[in-house]
Amino acid sequence: MKVNIITLGCSKNIVDSEVLMKQLQASGLEVVHDSNEPAKIVVINTCSFIADAKQESIDTILDAVELKKAGKISNIIVFGCLPERYAKELKAEIPEVDYWFGVQDLSKITQAAKGTYNPEILNERVLSTPTHYAYLKIAEGCDRKCSFCAIPLIRGKHISKPIEILEDETKRLIDKGAKEILMISQDLTYYGVDRYGKQELTKLVDAISQINGVEWLRLHYTFPTGFPTSLLDLMRERENICNYIDIPLQHINDRILKSMQRGIGREGTIKLFEQFREKLPNAAIRTAFIVGYPDETEKEFLELVDFVRYAQFDRMGVFTYSSEEGTKSYNMNDNIPEEEKQKRAEYLMDIQQEISLNKNKAKIGSIQKTLIDEFETSYWIGRTEHDSPEVDNTVLIKSKKPLKIGELYDVKIVGADLYDLEGEI
Repeated sequence: MKVNIITLGCSKNIVDSEVLMKQLQASGLEVVHDSNEPAKIVVINTCSFIADAKQESIDTILDAVELKKAGKISNIIVFGCLPERYAKELKAEIPEVDYWFGVQDLSKITQAAKGTYNPEILNERVLSTPTHYAYLKIAEGCDRKCSFCAIPLIRGKHISKPIEILEDETKRLIDKGAKEILMISQDLTYYGVDRYGKQELTKLVDAISQINGVEWLRLHYTFPTGFPTSLLDLMRERENICNYIDIPLQHINDRILKSMQRGIGREGTIKLFEQFREKLPNAAIRTAFIVGYPDETEKEFLELVDFVRYAQFDRMGVFTYSSEEGTKSYNMNDNIPEEEKQKRAEYLMDIQQEISLNKNKAKIGSIQKTLIDEFETSYWIGRTEHDSPEVDNTVLIKSKKPLKIGELYDVKIVGADLYDLEGEI
């Protein structure tokens, strides 16, 4: 019995799928991930963060339905964020799906896929990523009240994993061959408040970075409000903590930030940004912004444009505002036309492309420690400590001698474009 697990959405979903894969594999089932191989059971882990993610999830489900009608698969199981919010409607609209489960139904999903649930192996996973890097999810859910975000409605309240459990999980990942650990959650900044009564992200990062075999430790999704500046001192001290700060700021205008309920304004944001540049001048700062938020004026948008030019972010994503049911902003007038939202997003990204190109060109001639991810056609493809897999820049390396995937090399940068560097050993 072969089971194909398809994962959509963020890296937190990847971890959920990997935990499920372990449960099924331990039950004696053959498990593949995002595979084109024939499989009797297809399990789809969905996303419903914004409208585009919902559509991608629905399209994937409908593709599976067609395969079922053609007799190529026998069972379809759908779980995760989409059915957590819309199970009743989905059951009525797509009756061909055999099972619908939410985000906390691991035991039920395992049983529906013909496996036996085993709570004793919850901290074990089958990696779907290349073995030299792995995600470490340190918490579930979110306690923030951002007006536009449906994650707390889907995932529930913030629940931090104990430090000792995360240390054990990291050691298991290292034993599997991981050299880069990517620490993730909806909000790293809040880690520990629910479990220890105070922020303990710095303590956790300190503990994980000291585990033998962790060559790179990368932090994803910090929240600006209450960001622990003690973490910056630790990052400066530890060579294996990547010079990489991932902190979605969403906007810079005071009125919009207040409406978004971000808990921080323009002055606090700029002060925090300046601390980053002062304490970690070589760090790559990744952020994300929302354009087209309800009532965002041209002046407020241009304020954001000016901030992007001032800040010179190393990595940046731009999302158009998506009105999500159940959120506070859903009751606001989504009054900016989609065409205008797209226009603003493209304008901001055009600025960022120029910034990215200039920053990449400035690296020409430098030596960058680079982790090799794969070989494709005539290039080895790697990443520096400033780049996370799937979302950031890559280094394209030509080498007469074969390189080893998962190894770190000193690479001289000899060329650059918008999002890639060219290098040689």
